[in-house]
Amino acid sequence: MTKVLKCGDLMPGCTFQAKAETEDEILQAAATHAREAHNLEPTPELVEKVRSAIREE
Repeated sequence: MTKVLKCGDLMPGCTFQAKAETEDEILQAAATHAREAHNLEPTPELVEKVRSAIREE
């Protein structure tokens, strides 16, 4: 099963999606996206929010 993160679930209006086989791959893609698109550095709190938004497809 593939895991998916839809950034719009956390940042309304953002259309970024990350799909991967593992949560670690999603977190890596999300960290890069957060820095580049939202000027955010991953904090433990942000990582937990992202983790809770990851779904199975």
